[in-house]
Amino acid sequence: MPNTEYLKIPKERVGVVIGKEGKVKQNIENATKTKIYIESETGNISIFPAEDMEDPLSVWKARNIIRAMGRGFNPEVAFKLLNDEYVFDIIRLPDFVGKSKKAIIRQKGRIIGREGRTREIIKDMIDVDVSVYGKTVSLIGDIERILVAKEAVEMILNGIRHKSVYAFLEKKKQEMKRKEFQKIV
Repeated sequence: MPNTEYLKIPKERVGVVIGKEGKVKQNIENATKTKIYIESETGNISIFPAEDMEDPLSVWKARNIIRAMGRGFNPEVAFKLLNDEYVFDIIRLPDFVGKSKKAIIRQKGRIIGREGRTREIIKDMIDVDVSVYGKTVSLIGDIERILVAKEAVEMILNGIRHKSVYAFLEKKKQEMKRKEFQKIV
C-alpha cells in the first residue's frame, strides 16, 4: 500500500498514544480516517489509510500527531496538528552540542529554565508548545511562530544569555502583533 507510514516511538510513550482503554488511538483514527497498528513491545507503529479517507494528507497528519506524542507532548497538544496551520518541528540537541551526555543535560536544563520558566516564556510570548524529551526539543505551532521559537532555542543552545533571548522574543512578539494589526486595517 503506497500511503502507509511506519514510525517508531520510545516504548515508554506507547501508552500515551494508546490512551486509557485505547481512546487516544481511536480518536486519532477517527479524526484522520486512518487505521493504526501499534507493537507495544517495540514502539513500532504502522498507519494505513481507511477506506473512507477523503484527505490525502490524513496518514501524514496521524504520523505527525503520533510523533509529537512520542516526543513528549500530551494528546491534547498533539491534536493541534489536525489544523493545517500548525506544524511540528524537532531540534536534535546532539547537532548542537555533540554526543556528550553532560552537555545534552546542561542544554536541556537551559532550555527548560529554572522551574520551567524559560520554556513557559517561549510558550507564552510566541504561542508555541515546547517539549524537551530525550535528546530533542520539539515545537508545535504555526510556521511563523515556530521559526521564531526555533531561533530562540538555537540562541540558548549557542550559549546566548537568557536575558538576551527574552529580549529577542519580546521584540518578535511586538513585530507579530504589529503585522496582525496591519492585516486588520
